[in-house]
Amino acid sequence: MGHHSADSADFTVNAAEIDLIDRYQRLTDRLRQAESHYGRAEGSVCLVAVSKTYPADHIRTVATQGQRDFGENQIQDAMTKIPVLEDLGCSWHFIGPIQSNKCRDIAFHFDWVHSIDRTKIAKRLSNLRPVDAEPVNIFVQINLQNEATKSGVLPKELGALVDEVKNLPNLNLRGLMAIPAPEAVFDRQRTTFATLRELLQETNREHQTNMDCLSMGMTDDLEAAVAEGATHVRVGTAIFGPRLRAEAIL
Repeated sequence: MGHHSADSADFTVNAAEIDLIDRYQRLTDRLRQAESHYGRAEGSVCLVAVSKTYPADHIRTVATQGQRDFGENQIQDAMTKIPVLEDLGCSWHFIGPIQSNKCRDIAFHFDWVHSIDRTKIAKRLSNLRPVDAEPVNIFVQINLQNEATKSGVLPKELGALVDEVKNLPNLNLRGLMAIPAPEAVFDRQRTTFATLRELLQETNREHQTNMDCLSMGMTDDLEAAVAEGATHVRVGTAIFGPRLRAEAIL
């Protein structure tokens, strides 16, 4: 009996953990429903759980539910977590603006980069990627609405950038990413995402690329993104809850 009571502590899951698992399950249900509603194959849209600013133990809890793809946008924060979570076999996605001096850590520790918007950064990532590693999967970030505050290449500059990066040896050009301005009207959300999809198709035709991924859609516009062909949606708050601390302004 003594043995039994010692073990019982292992089963006391705290309320915060239960909340986290509940939010995660609600969100994945929502994603599966969107897939079903818009004729997408079940499980075909990859959920990137945006774990930026949240601690490693929260990521571990979500990983117990089968989640494998996690998104980070600040390398210092990410490097406190990735090494201690190595046993989980996660796929790490870098989704923030990239500074040259951060390229080494990104090239060493991330499987996907969603935020390429200049050749210099792409070349650095390719040069710094360990030779025994798989190529990094990259998205080119598009500034669809020409917002001064957003990173990303303008649509008219995309072709030139693609031509520069598509043959870099340690990168695998997979698709396009965008973070549209917030929009409450569903049809307008869809129109914006359709623009990104059409841009991908046009670029594949005109620049002999075979990009097959669209990283678009977050908590508030996930359904519209799935409807227009998103392969990756990036969701943070709906899974992890309100941010734990103010993010540094980059």
